[in-house]
Amino acid sequence: MKRMIIASLFLITACKEEKKEIQPQAPQESVSQKTETGISENKHDESGEAKKWLEKSIENYFKADLGNLDEEMQKITTKEYYDYKTDAMNVDMDVDGSLTLKEFQNKWKNKFDVRKAGINSGFLISGQDWEEIKVSKCEQVSESIPFSKSDPVMFIFDVILSDKKLKSEYPVEIEVIKQNDSFLIANVSQE
Repeated sequence: MKRMIIASLFLITACKEEKKEIQPQAPQESVSQKTETGISENKHDESGEAKKWLEKSIENYFKADLGNLDEEMQKITTKEYYDYKTDAMNVDMDVDGSLTLKEFQNKWKNKFDVRKAGINSGFLISGQDWEEIKVSKCEQVSESIPFSKSDPVMFIFDVILSDKKLKSEYPVEIEVIKQNDSFLIANVSQE
């Protein structure tokens, strides 16, 4: 019996020592490493590029001629989000292709959070009029790394758009994807 106990102690000690030797090594330089905030830091600082692109695109959108806003929106959004937001802006309106609220919800509920579509609100802001829209806050809150090469990298930003002349602020959450070396807005969550 004593021999069994002694043999067991040797076996336990040997396993513990073996475990210490197989400790994971710190990863070598990789494409994506986690930072203290839990957001990955890409080699090429894609999140920084996405933020700059988003801020510039938003401000350029609001500087565009009113007659070109639809075209400008199409340039900076995915086709799917453009179609979704166009439907949301026209819910229960007397225009061709307008949907009822129920039709809108049924059409998009599996792809977007329809409660945050900004029904009957404009793109990015709920106000009808503006003087000079500026991005007063744009902070990255998360990033998703694609499972496959065909999936886009997605960045989510907490954004506040301000119009100081009209004393208005518009908080939104914006999803930006990187696909084919360019950025596009894939969703805007508005109340």
